[in-house]
Amino acid sequence: MLKLSHKDLDVWKTSIELVKEIYSITSLYPKEELFGITNQLRKASVSIPSNISEGLYRKSKIEKSRFLEITRSSLVEIDTQIEISIDIKICKSENIKKLKELSSRVFAVLSKMISNFKKEI
Repeated sequence: MLKLSHKDLDVWKTSIELVKEIYSITSLYPKEELFGITNQLRKASVSIPSNISEGLYRKSKIEKSRFLEITRSSLVEIDTQIEISIDIKICKSENIKKLKELSSRVFAVLSKMISNFKKEI
């Protein structure tokens, strides 16, 4: 593995924890959801640290900001999919406490980073 600076960022580390939490939660989903909401949640969660990594290595502040906006959108996607999971009773709201905490932390940091990049543009 490459020794790259984004791996030292708390937001990246927290996003990796979020991926692990999504995988843990979705491992309890019914098997018939494997290619449905389980897959959607896992893909969205993996895209978060991936887009943080890729975005921070872009040259321009505009590109960096855009990748972080996409990343933040993936968090909103996860939030919606978890709400659906609760509504259709394949997930219990009490099982997502850690996910809520991790998502909120990543969302707040991304919002601050986006704001800072946009100030510099």
